[in-house]
Amino acid sequence: MYVLTYKDHFKANISLAYPVVLSQLGHILVNVADSMMVGQLGTIELAASSLANSVFVVAMVFGLGVSYSITPLVASAAGNNNHNRMSLLLVNGTVLCTLFGIAIAAAGYFFSPMLVYLNQPAEVVEKAIPYITILFFSLLPLMVFQGFKQFAEGMSVTKPPMLISIFANVLNVILNYALIYGKLGLPEMGMNGAAIATCIARVLMAVLIAFYVLRSEDFKRYSYHFQRKYLSFIHMRRITKIAFPISGQMIFEVGAFSFSAVMIGWLGAKELAAHQIAISTASVSYMMASGLAAAGTIRVGMQAGRGDFSELRKAGNSNMILAVIFMTVCALLFILLQNVIPHWYTQNAEVIQYAAGLLVIAGIFQISDGVQVVGLGVLRGLEDVKVPGLISLLAYWVVALPMGYVLGFKFGMGVYGVWTGLLVGLTIAAVLLYLRFRKLSHTH
Repeated sequence: MYVLTYKDHFKANISLAYPVVLSQLGHILVNVADSMMVGQLGTIELAASSLANSVFVVAMVFGLGVSYSITPLVASAAGNNNHNRMSLLLVNGTVLCTLFGIAIAAAGYFFSPMLVYLNQPAEVVEKAIPYITILFFSLLPLMVFQGFKQFAEGMSVTKPPMLISIFANVLNVILNYALIYGKLGLPEMGMNGAAIATCIARVLMAVLIAFYVLRSEDFKRYSYHFQRKYLSFIHMRRITKIAFPISGQMIFEVGAFSFSAVMIGWLGAKELAAHQIAISTASVSYMMASGLAAAGTIRVGMQAGRGDFSELRKAGNSNMILAVIFMTVCALLFILLQNVIPHWYTQNAEVIQYAAGLLVIAGIFQISDGVQVVGLGVLRGLEDVKVPGLISLLAYWVVALPMGYVLGFKFGMGVYGVWTGLLVGLTIAAVLLYLRFRKLSHTH
């Protein structure tokens, strides 16, 4: 058997990761552009988008967790050339994602008016409710896209989904500009225009990825079985056994950031607007690191399918090393540009001052954030999802949020105290997830 060096693993990881990274970068830059364009409308609008996105992202990551379960199963099946199982995963995975998309979108639509009970500034809630209601409709096409995308990535096919994402995201930015400000002959719809642009772009993404997977020669032997008679509740249940723990883990992490936004909203609209600037900036590096995590899931999953745990360890460790290098660069940029980046979103002096301080904290937790997201990815490749969920529960809900509340409200540190709690939680998660991967990869 040919033994790969770490240099080989770095090359393989980067080759797999860069299309995912570019896809994720394109997706998150649209969200950043949304925040920048909405921020030009005013501080209240920026705060409203922060509140809406903080709640919406919890529902969205639950759906994403369902779709992420497809990739390690496909990668493992590909590792031992089980083509029949891969066909069943294509059919049942995409149908399951679609069903969850319908359910989550419907639930979000009916529960969005409950934002009024989060004790946020009234003028912020008033603008947030219609915005988030529109966003929930975009979850159905997003889940369809994710079902096909995660199947393709499980087979190490990452470039076509990347190109589709980039194309749709460029369209999203153009539609944002047109619908927010009333340009290109379209009506002026303010921040709701950004949500409508997102819906349109996600519908296009779903149509294009479905056409590609079902028509491409690369997937012909699997798409041939895309028929009703191949639907299997046994396979759907197998997917959900992995999906629910992944979704739970993601909700523990993202939910902590979302609830921190709610706490910051108790401080005021300016603090909430600053939080939106810092979190949208930090999400750029996080989503790029999640591309490395996706590569880790695929490569570890394939090595697990082959039973080669020596190469599996190298695949996982090399991804973590790449994450540390990349996030160190991001940390330096955040700290050096702390007084520059906020000006891209707003001209309010108080908001800029708050955001600058938060970007320093974001810079400090970059390495922890990178290690923990890649740690989750490589453990997912081992189909280890329950313990990482418990680690996330401990790090974020037992430690980070209570610490953030105490520091922010009892010790008077305000928004900086809440973010310090998140920094500690991310560091705990990073250490424990690394130790978990080290243990599992050495027990075989």
